[in-house]
Amino acid sequence: MRPVTLLLPLLFFFFFFFPTTTSVNLPMPLNDEVLGLIVFKSALSDPTGALSSWTESDPTPCGWAHVECDPATNRVLRLPLDSLSLSGPLPRGLDRLASLHSLSLSHNNLSGSLPPGLSLLPSLRYLDLSSNSFSGPLPDDISLLPALRSLDLSSNSFSGPLPDSFPSSLRFLMLANNRFSGPLPSALSHCSFLLHVNLSNNQLSGSPDFSASIWPLTRLRVLDISRNDFSGAISDGVSSLHNLKVLNLSGNRFFGAVPAGVGLCPHLNSLDISSNSFEGQLPDSVGFLSSLLFLSASNNRLYGDLPSWIGNLTALQHLDLSGNKITGSLPSSLGELKDLNYLNLANNVLVGAIPDSVAECSNLAELHLKGNALNGSIPQALFNIAMEVLDLSSNELTGTMPARSARLAETLRWLDLSSNRITGTIPAEMALYFTLRYLNLSRNDLRTQLPPELGLFRNLSVLDLRSSALYGPIPGDLCDSGSLAVLQLDGNSLSGPIPDEIGNCSSLYLLSLSRNSLSGMIPATMSQLKKLEILKLEYNNLTGEIPQQLGSLDNLLAVNISHNRLIGRLPIGGVFQSLDQSALEGNLGICSPLVTEPCKMNVPKPLVLDPNAYTHGNGDNRVTFSSPAISRHRKFLSVSAIVAISAALLIVLGVLLITLLNMSARRRIGLFENALESIRSSSTRSGCPAVGKMVFFGPRNNLRSEDLVGGAESLLSKATELGRGVFGTVYKASVGEGRIVSVKKLLTANIIQYHDDFDREVRILGKARHPNLQSLKGYYWTPELQLLISDYSPYGSLQSRLHDDGESTPPLTWADRFKIALGTAKGLAYLHQSFRPPIIHYNVKPSNILLDENCNPKISDFGLARLLPKLDKHVISSRFQGAMGYVAPELACQSLRINEKCDMYGFGVLILELVTGRKPVQYGEDDVVILIDQVKALLEQGNALDCVDIRMGEFPEDEVLPVLKLGLVCTSQIPSSRPTMAEVVQILQVIKTPVIDRMEASDTSYY
Repeated sequence: MRPVTLLLPLLFFFFFFFPTTTSVNLPMPLNDEVLGLIVFKSALSDPTGALSSWTESDPTPCGWAHVECDPATNRVLRLPLDSLSLSGPLPRGLDRLASLHSLSLSHNNLSGSLPPGLSLLPSLRYLDLSSNSFSGPLPDDISLLPALRSLDLSSNSFSGPLPDSFPSSLRFLMLANNRFSGPLPSALSHCSFLLHVNLSNNQLSGSPDFSASIWPLTRLRVLDISRNDFSGAISDGVSSLHNLKVLNLSGNRFFGAVPAGVGLCPHLNSLDISSNSFEGQLPDSVGFLSSLLFLSASNNRLYGDLPSWIGNLTALQHLDLSGNKITGSLPSSLGELKDLNYLNLANNVLVGAIPDSVAECSNLAELHLKGNALNGSIPQALFNIAMEVLDLSSNELTGTMPARSARLAETLRWLDLSSNRITGTIPAEMALYFTLRYLNLSRNDLRTQLPPELGLFRNLSVLDLRSSALYGPIPGDLCDSGSLAVLQLDGNSLSGPIPDEIGNCSSLYLLSLSRNSLSGMIPATMSQLKKLEILKLEYNNLTGEIPQQLGSLDNLLAVNISHNRLIGRLPIGGVFQSLDQSALEGNLGICSPLVTEPCKMNVPKPLVLDPNAYTHGNGDNRVTFSSPAISRHRKFLSVSAIVAISAALLIVLGVLLITLLNMSARRRIGLFENALESIRSSSTRSGCPAVGKMVFFGPRNNLRSEDLVGGAESLLSKATELGRGVFGTVYKASVGEGRIVSVKKLLTANIIQYHDDFDREVRILGKARHPNLQSLKGYYWTPELQLLISDYSPYGSLQSRLHDDGESTPPLTWADRFKIALGTAKGLAYLHQSFRPPIIHYNVKPSNILLDENCNPKISDFGLARLLPKLDKHVISSRFQGAMGYVAPELACQSLRINEKCDMYGFGVLILELVTGRKPVQYGEDDVVILIDQVKALLEQGNALDCVDIRMGEFPEDEVLPVLKLGLVCTSQIPSSRPTMAEVVQILQVIKTPVIDRMEASDTSYY
């Protein structure tokens, strides 16, 4: 047994207090490199034992795992330590490796700042610290590495400006996915050997002087500065980069004309200028780029006709010009692009017919022409290409659907012909599209019946045939395949009953049959749809009672059965007990206090107890039941009594239902239209790992991956459930050596399903570290299960402290409430200011504000909207319908831009709630009280203090009144009138400043 613990102090003493040439008698021969690596290892956490072979008893480290030496000199040349789950700060000790050429520590959990001293490695050529959690600025001496050729620090949390200088020997510079800010340093031009520069996804800004910083780098082959905040016009000097192969300027704020010199880079094979504000036409010089494989100029302000020279780019594989103002017709020269795999011209102003020549692009896998004004019929030849995605929606196409082809039937996954003028039948042979997962023919003029062959689709997940003039019955075998997840047949003229076979749709989570002429009873077999979340049956002629079995559908979130001919009781259990009036009105007699129609029961008349049948005079002590024919008078009295008793019971039931409605309002999700988008994101992705993956950010202490992976499902039990939100359910889990964590099980629907995308977005959230944020510690991922892991907060949320009646905890004082408001503002300001693009919470409310023992707030569930595959305001609005009273009004307005002002609105409501102790929406017996309107009215009347929560005891009026006014300013209906969160922090700090200090500082601005 080696005396490791006894030797380590001696090693440290020797290492720090004796020069490397000092000769010391040790029990075993130790050279400088052994000493350095032992010191390096001792400061790291190595949970997998990857470095267990590193022992001080060896005379040389050349036999150790993950150590590569020069066979001639036995000196360490390379340390490939990637993906070993190492954690902790970057230790000292490496400066003993005088011959080290390559150091790679990527994909670990290392954290902290990068220490100075790397410049003591004179032979270092390759340094890779990517995909860790390093933070802070780069040390100044990194530019002093004389031999450095490749520097990769991407996917960390480094911040601050870029260094003024880099090693002149540098060939590869990769700093992507950090938080670097400030301008592009002009000294970059001094690195004349640079071949590859990637600064993407940072917070760099300003109008860079490319002529001073980039254009002199004539050897450059890759330049990627995408997803920053650069602005201004680009000078036309790019032609000096005659070796350039990749140019990516996307996701900035560049404007003006696209520089013509870009077409003079003869070796360019990838050009991405998307998501900027470039104007005008693409320069004709681009047509000379014969090597171009990838061209994306989407989401700019380009106009003019689509140039015919596009056919000259014969090597092109990816062409995306969507989201511009391009006019004219599709040029026939598109057929020259024989290698084209992806073509997207959606959301332009293109007119005319789709030329047959497009079908000559024989390798085309995706064709997107959505949102133009194309007319004419769909070319039959287009259906002869082995495409995977075909989207021709929102045009003016006419004629019938082309007949199927064997090639297309084998490959097509996504077909969207919605919002056109297509007529005729749905070809029965479409059922032979065995790979089809998404079919949308809605908003056409088909005027046909549903072919029963639709039930033969093997993999169809989404079938959308809304408003297509369909008539006739719903085929009983529509769900024979069992794969259908979304079925939308709204707005047609379908008739007859809902078939009992609807219960075979075992995968359905959205069933929408509204606005048809369906009749008969709702089939009880619907209770077999255990995954069903949304059920829309409004505006039909359905009769009878609602099957009680539907109350067992635990996943059902939203139901609308209004405007039918239904009667009787609602099912007991599930969502039915919390339906509002709009979901029930317009029926013959639903038994609910929320509807005005009389309650009707579909049961026989009950026997009536005759009070005079029990007599004492004749000694016959029997209770007899009289029929209605015995005495009309007696029957009348008994029925009246029953009606009176029933009315009283209904009133009591109504009060209980309204109470339950208030309690469940936070967890209800409205009818969301983004259900289709989730299927699309999963259907267009491939290559997901088949096994689960556990990832932790930063040091893990005693939390190990096997603690969750081995029994993830066992941790997620009803007994450990803490609550439910719009993105999933939160559980309390005990892992490791008794450590308690919070585990959020995400709703799989509408969450990014592709692991690389999920990992990128969650890692960004994991980099958010602030005293007023609940830090994300890691995640567990499989295609069917996604968990987010964070620290457990045993002291509950602001929601429970404000509104749950309990004697165990005292009411919040004004000092506590002010601390919560200020801390929440600081946390949100950090999210808005420290990330680019800013992390927007979208769901600021008391249940997402956790408290510690000193009432310090920690914001939870921030940025989870990033996990949606498409960040659309209607998706977000429907996601957060449960946050009644906190949602900014612009989320429902198509014309307004969603930004940090949405969080300002929710924060304003929250501080009004803190001051008043009242919920944002309060239900009375006859009316609904909106907190914002109530506070505003009292403030205008001069009675604002009447709304202050009396439970907090004494309070300073000179603080409470300004906070109330601040809350109203934050909830302005006009987003631009709301302050920024940084300004709110400053205002709150001024409010808390003593009056005397305020008077002394009255002449200075606090902004």
